[in-house]
Amino acid sequence: MKNIANSFYYNPKYKRSLQWFKLIAMTGAAQVLIQALGLISGILIIRLLPTAEYAFYTLTNATLGSLTVLADGGISVAVMAQGGKYWVSREKLGVVISTGLDLRRKFGIVSLLIAIPVLFYLLRHHHASLLFTILIVLSLIPAFYSALSDSLLEIGPKLKQDIPLLQKNQVTTSIARLILTTVTVFIFPWTFIAILGSGLPRMWANISLKKLSRKYVDFSQKPDPAIRKEILKVVKRSLPEIIYYSLSGQITIWLISFFGSTSSVAQVGALGRISMVLSLFGVLTGTLIVPRFARLPNKSNLLIKRFFQTNILFLVFCTAIIGITWLFSNQLLWILGKNYSGLNALLVLSMIAACIGLLIGVAWGLYSSRGYIINPLISIPINVASIVCGAFLFKISTTYGIYILNIFVGTIQLLMHIIYGIYKLYTVEGDNDKNNAVLSFQ
Repeated sequence: MKNIANSFYYNPKYKRSLQWFKLIAMTGAAQVLIQALGLISGILIIRLLPTAEYAFYTLTNATLGSLTVLADGGISVAVMAQGGKYWVSREKLGVVISTGLDLRRKFGIVSLLIAIPVLFYLLRHHHASLLFTILIVLSLIPAFYSALSDSLLEIGPKLKQDIPLLQKNQVTTSIARLILTTVTVFIFPWTFIAILGSGLPRMWANISLKKLSRKYVDFSQKPDPAIRKEILKVVKRSLPEIIYYSLSGQITIWLISFFGSTSSVAQVGALGRISMVLSLFGVLTGTLIVPRFARLPNKSNLLIKRFFQTNILFLVFCTAIIGITWLFSNQLLWILGKNYSGLNALLVLSMIAACIGLLIGVAWGLYSSRGYIINPLISIPINVASIVCGAFLFKISTTYGIYILNIFVGTIQLLMHIIYGIYKLYTVEGDNDKNNAVLSFQ
């Protein structure tokens, strides 16, 4: 009996499964804490801010999301792909990340100049005063400045799988945000205070994260022209689609901003806060699964197997989440407060749309970590056609119709990314010099 137990314990598959269970349990526990703190902060903001102020908060956060996507332009994907080649060398990884940070700063300035006038117009459109509009726009800058670097600063620890380092930083940031939000918004229930309460802790966290990452990344390295060229290859191909997604990714908010009332904007933002719980699993994917997928050898059968396993696992999970949301919709709406009661059907639709978004992110994250970017001449026409078709099929002048449109467009996008991912991974060549060429650092 003892021999059987020993053979089971030392079985490579058992040891690998146990290792994954421990890693997911440790990472999951910390992320549950992080997301719980974030959810509490979000609920406090929903309950403390008047409906109009929360509508302004929703518009500002939507703009921040689009700004972040635009400022990235595919840089983080390219840096992860390049970093996956040089992750064993602190100096070479430092060159890759320094080059990515330099490019992001330049992209960030351009993105800020484009997005700020749009936010200014939307706030005024929903009757924000001139003074408060200016204060809200200014409060966005710290959060945006932090977003320029945080995802790149995390690449070193992610590739080295030093998960506790990342989690410690994220937990500290979440606690600081909760405390700052509770103290400030309770006294001053204004949008720009809530935005600052989120942005300032992120700035401090990035400074701390850079210090902690120094054992994996040599930040004293200068940007390298050869690396910049490789990163820009990915950026040039992905930028048109990135620009499209920076707009379509928040399509629900943008449409309701132009066609709906201020209270409708607040409702969409509040319902979206419940679905933010799914970001926990997006973080787990980006922290545990995508970096490991990026490190896999160029073996088509192995890559496709892992691609299918991951996507099926998340599909089952999303189906369960939607069912739970439908069963407990009254309880979930109670959390948001009396201003958002009776929105049961919209809550379920919001969760379905969020689940589709999670599945899209998983599929895209996996194949893009191998350096593959779908041709925008293919993806953008498909997506635009789906939006136009959906606009004729559904009544987008209502919040319900906009959610249905979002689900329709998201489903088409998901199918597109799944098919493209399978195609590219199926056509992967063997592990040769062409696929594993090492760039010179001169």
